[in-house]
Amino acid sequence: MVAALFKEKNSPLLIEEVQKPVPTKGQVLIKLHAAALNHRDLWIQREQSIPSTSGIILGSDGSGVIESVGEEIEEDVIGQEVVINPSMGWGKNPAVQSDAFKFLGFPDAGTFGQYICIARKLVVEKPQHLSFELAAALPLSGLTAYRALFTKARIRPGEKILITGAGGGAALLAIQFALAFQARVFVTSGSEEKLKKVAALGVTAGFNYKEKDWVEKIGKQAGGFDVIIDSAGGDHFPHLLDLAMPGGRIVIFGRTAGNIPSISPRTLFWKQLSIFGTSMGTEDEFLSMLDFIHKHKIKPVVDQVFPFEKVNEAFKKMEEGRQFGKIVLSIP
Repeated sequence: MVAALFKEKNSPLLIEEVQKPVPTKGQVLIKLHAAALNHRDLWIQREQSIPSTSGIILGSDGSGVIESVGEEIEEDVIGQEVVINPSMGWGKNPAVQSDAFKFLGFPDAGTFGQYICIARKLVVEKPQHLSFELAAALPLSGLTAYRALFTKARIRPGEKILITGAGGGAALLAIQFALAFQARVFVTSGSEEKLKKVAALGVTAGFNYKEKDWVEKIGKQAGGFDVIIDSAGGDHFPHLLDLAMPGGRIVIFGRTAGNIPSISPRTLFWKQLSIFGTSMGTEDEFLSMLDFIHKHKIKPVVDQVFPFEKVNEAFKKMEEGRQFGKIVLSIP
């Protein structure tokens, strides 16, 4: 089979022929139709050492069709259109992942190839209203956004919610989830073009964080937020405490803007704020996320579908931050 391999740090992925995997006990073999990129794949290429001279197949998100099964798996699932849960080995405690937790795609072989073998329990039937490309855009971003909103922040209908970095896949799904839950959604972005696009989703207002007075503008128009969802961290994060209502909840799940500088302890305790960190989620949350998407007929925003052989062009676009929504690979 053909796969895109990570073989050298800070180098392009190499498309090569590799051996087609064979499902073992409890596994299914999936013929992948589409896979989606995540910033995690970029971090791996920049930061990780290669554990194998043969390279690693990256990719956490994917959708396809079950082609064959291993022992103890009923054959009636063959031919089923499915989406993959990339959250592996979460463990028994729903509050936090176990020491055995890992993401699909590193160090285990991921979705940037024509086939993948994975545990049957991590494979769920694809929502019928979604194409393979749209379904592939869901798993990592959808699970992260769902847990941030509903498990951590425990949003309620009618609440005011600020979602930063509108344009990324997880942020856009968080916007769609919150709107479907009848929350009032505000957003930030560093791109006027992205703010115009996100306005079409139904958000109340958008603000450009590159403007000097962006914090004052948001505070004046919105008057503070019950919930803030952030995926960047960095120098802007302390301002989020100022924008939170007393008793507000702030959830962070990314680091695209780097480490967070010092924050005011007085603001934190006097406003009685809660800051939650989150990453991915449980199997139950993955199922609940797909049920929510099915119920509300949500379609994730896809920026562009690249042919598989242009995987490095796709990563270049992501690295430059030019995307609005998920970047997806169509697998031959």
